[in-house]
Amino acid sequence: MENIDKISPECSPENVSAPPSSPPPPPFVKSNSKTKSKRSTDMFLQRSHSFASTATRDSWDRMFDEAHGADVLIHTDDNGLIYAHSNVIGMASDVIRGMMKQDKRKSHRKSISILGVPHDAVRVFIRFLYSSCYEKQDMEDFAMHLLVLSHVYVVPHLKRFCESQFENSLLNIENVIDVFQLALLCDAPRLGLLCHRMILKSFEEVSTSEGWQAMKQSHPSLHKELLRSVAYESNSLKQRSRKQKERQTYTQLYDAMEAFVHICRDGCREIGPTKMENPHVSCGFQACNGLEKLLKHLAGCKLRSIPGGCSHCKRMWQLLELHSRICVDSEQCKVPLCSNFKERMKKQSRKDEKRWKLLVKNMLSTKRIGGSPFFLQAIDVTL
Repeated sequence: MENIDKISPECSPENVSAPPSSPPPPPFVKSNSKTKSKRSTDMFLQRSHSFASTATRDSWDRMFDEAHGADVLIHTDDNGLIYAHSNVIGMASDVIRGMMKQDKRKSHRKSISILGVPHDAVRVFIRFLYSSCYEKQDMEDFAMHLLVLSHVYVVPHLKRFCESQFENSLLNIENVIDVFQLALLCDAPRLGLLCHRMILKSFEEVSTSEGWQAMKQSHPSLHKELLRSVAYESNSLKQRSRKQKERQTYTQLYDAMEAFVHICRDGCREIGPTKMENPHVSCGFQACNGLEKLLKHLAGCKLRSIPGGCSHCKRMWQLLELHSRICVDSEQCKVPLCSNFKERMKKQSRKDEKRWKLLVKNMLSTKRIGGSPFFLQAIDVTL
């Protein structure tokens, strides 16, 4: 059958030149034809990937297919058999070499078992030990099995390659839970981190997958741990969003204070003691338009003196008071009512005073961090 292949040696040229007779295949295994052993190079390059050069890869793959002088019999699931060479697989894996040493039988052929994974996955694994080659479709079908085999039999370069395959193309919503569990078992921290990030990012889809349901039954502790991670990540996102909105508001307030001084000291458009000579030239202060509208509204509003009568006027009074708290020279300041608010501060309660000082501190510290300016909106939300 095509899925049961013989394997050939990594022997020295001397040993290859005079190989012993090839062992007869099992009754259910068809002998390899010359056509199979001499595959087209072009087709091979299209189908397979390797770390080795083309010539070296072709030589080792031919040895893998023809299996001359194989002295190890590998038993796999479903009564599968693979013939291999002790020199090749022993040099590629210290674990396999130790398994062969434990076989104390005096038979000319050693015997080991690689069970728990499909026969074809073991064949792909042994082929990789020979030539560092793999078929693209085989990697897609058996990547998880190869990751386990590379870890159990300590083949680091295959393990790294399996990890990179999952990272670049093979990891998806359906298999992420299974791969995550394998990453924990196979000591693959980077792959585990990538899986964990995908689980958190796409939790709604992942939680409906078959892998999630299976893990929930077989590993309840891991299931609970992932749920805690999801809850923690959700809270962290909410906190980051809240802090980002706060920084945006504080930055808007800082820009408004700068625009206040600009309007009242330098003049801007139709606001302030000095009008700009060319009102069509942009002043460069993004908060100016919003402040102009508030100042114009305050000047003509009939409800400004009524307590709680006008929300726009209330917002303007709050901005004026905030300015007075960061102004260093209220006597020379041209912002309206700056000195009046300075006097008003002395009569405020400790609670109000503490609240205003915290607001000023947060606003100034946010600007020092380097927050970008935003258009003035809903400033009284924080106040």
